[in-house]
Parts: sequence; C-alpha cells; structure tokens
Amino acid sequence: MQEWVLTESGGEFEAAGLRQERARAEALAAGQREWESLLAENAPLAFRVAQGVLRNKADAEDIAQEALLRAHRRFEGLRERARFRAWLVRISFRMALDRLRAIKRRQAREAQWVLEKSLNEAQRDDTAEFQRQFDRAMEELPEKQRLALFLAAIEGHTLEEVALLLAVPIGTVKSRLFFARKTLAEKLRCFVHPTASR
Repeated sequence: MQEWVLTESGGEFEAAGLRQERARAEALAAGQREWESLLAENAPLAFRVAQGVLRNKADAEDIAQEALLRAHRRFEGLRERARFRAWLVRISFRMALDRLRAIKRRQAREAQWVLEKSLNEAQRDDTAEFQRQFDRAMEELPEKQRLALFLAAIEGHTLEEVALLLAVPIGTVKSRLFFARKTLAEKLRCFVHPTASR
C-alpha cells in the first residue's frame, strides 16, 4: 500500500514538472511571437537611424543587422515592451555613432598618411607639430564642447541635427561651439600667425 502511494505521489510530481515545462515553452513561444511582431514593425527603423548617422547604405545595413541582433539577445531583459521602438533607436544610434567614429579615425589616419607623404621634411615637421597641438587642444576641451564641435565642424551636421543628436536646445549647441572654437583659436594662434610669436 505504501509503494502505491509513493508511485502515485511521484506521478503527481512528474505531472507538475510537465506543466511547468509546458508553461515555459508557451512563454518562450509567446515571447518569440512578440519579438517577430516588433521586428516586422521596427526593423526598417533601425536601418533608417543608422543611415541617418552614417550616410552610407552598406554600413547602415551592417549596423541595422548588428543592432537587431543585440536587441534580440537582450529582448528578454526589456521590462517595458511598449518602449521597444525607442530602445531600438538608442541601440542603433549608439552603434552607428561608434561605427562613424571608427570610420573617421581610419579616414583621419589615412589622410594623415597621404598628407605626410606629400610634404617635404620641413613641412612634415610643422604639420606634425600642428597636429599634435591640435589633438592636444581637442582633448583638453570639455567633452560636451568637443562632441558638439565634432558633430558640427568635422561631421558637417547642422545645428538642428546636432541639437537632436545631443538632445539639447540649439542655443546650448551654439554656446558649446562658440566656447570650443574660442579655446581652439587661443591655443593654436601661434600656427595661424607664426610671426606674432617670434
């Protein structure tokens, strides 16, 4: 009689385990359906955000795919599914900015190499010194000013675009640009008027 009770009790335990597994499988399937629905609705947005930052279709496609993959990996941890669209935009935007910075660094290195090859030794020394001073002056700028200057002067974004990218008013962007340019001009004036310092 006791054996029958143990067997019966074990059967209930197995049934409870099966119900839990079924519930988990259903939850995973529901999560997958929700992901597919959100993906169908928002995947083009990831591409458009990346294209807006990078201005290159191939790079934007790469970033959009990487952003969607990252979003898929972290989807289960997203508490507010209603905010998926904004979340995906942030992921795409940050990844696109990272790629843009990498491209600009590579282009700057390539441009520097071409420039150095085209100059004679005296010019190369002056240019290298200017570049060092410029790099140092840029690094010494406060981060907010440096980013505003980078986006506006180097990337060629309009003031409105910079304001949107940084999520600040246009007046703040103008102020940051003014102080960044003023600081750079002061630190690099000996290269603009070399006779004034001699």
